[in-house]
Amino acid sequence: MGLIRVLLVDDLPLVRIGLRSVLCERAGMAVVGEAEDGADAVELCRKLKPDVVLMDIRMPRMDGLEALSHITGPGGCTGVKVVMFTIYDHDEYLFTALCRGATGFIVKDSPPEVVVAALRAAHSGEALLSPSSTLRLISAFVSQPPPGQTPEMPDGLTGREFEVLQLVVSGLRNEEIADRLMVSYTTVKSHVRHLHEKLGCRDRVQLVIYGFEHGIRRW
Repeated sequence: MGLIRVLLVDDLPLVRIGLRSVLCERAGMAVVGEAEDGADAVELCRKLKPDVVLMDIRMPRMDGLEALSHITGPGGCTGVKVVMFTIYDHDEYLFTALCRGATGFIVKDSPPEVVVAALRAAHSGEALLSPSSTLRLISAFVSQPPPGQTPEMPDGLTGREFEVLQLVVSGLRNEEIADRLMVSYTTVKSHVRHLHEKLGCRDRVQLVIYGFEHGIRRW
């Protein structure tokens, strides 16, 4: 696997210096650019095509959530993952960021190893997959079906794909899904890729949100 190419976005130079120092000490990480606001982030993202963007929320000129929409939305930067990095651990920020396409959301008092793990997870598409406080926050903001209502299988999915979708939404990783269904890891990866394509979800986080919005869970 090659270097994970990271774009740092924060309006405070000292924060960027600290992040660059942390990431440069880790094998497999390379900081390819820095931006001090969302507008510059969008421009540099299109120019540099990083693998992952680590971006603050509150910034001048264009904030991180607006920049996120430009990066992950139609006409944006295909394949680029975005991890939001903020001191504001607000539920509303979290949900808005994930709905707009963020693959991760971490707070600035996180230890360096958490920052690195978040970037690696985003790069691999394995972010936010365990039943955690993050998933509980998502569920608090997403409408749920009435008790006892059985979720309908989305059009175009096979029975096995729907089963995999339920397990993804429940927080299981590919390895855990393979063990649960007694199939190979490669088979699960193929099912997840088909789910991305059929449901129009760019990554696993979007699959989780889709599942919560449609009442699809299997605990």
